[in-house]
Amino acid sequence: MQIRQKNLADILVVKPLSSRIDASYASEFKTAMLEFVASGNVKFILNLSEVDFIDSSGLGSIVAVLKALGGKGYIAICGLRETVSTLFRLSHMDKIFRIFASEEDAIKHLGIEI
Repeated sequence: MQIRQKNLADILVVKPLSSRIDASYASEFKTAMLEFVASGNVKFILNLSEVDFIDSSGLGSIVAVLKALGGKGYIAICGLRETVSTLFRLSHMDKIFRIFASEEDAIKHLGIEI
């Protein structure tokens, strides 16, 4: 799975370039994200604008990264397509993660200076 990343102040913006985060990619995605955490990153914007589908294993990988942060950081999520947004609502993950319409909205609301 290809992942684009960029640093904005003390926040790492992560954008998976795959259209799916499912059982075939979830482990690889989780490993990459946990490596970012191990490198000292604790604040993330996860841009899912390229992702059309996430299954339970993909959602589980995102939650695992949040747990790895141990309350010392956050994952803001942006760019959800309708199918992915529906999954976040049905699983009540929209109550756990701060969700923004776009990366620009997330940057604005999190007060990041570019």
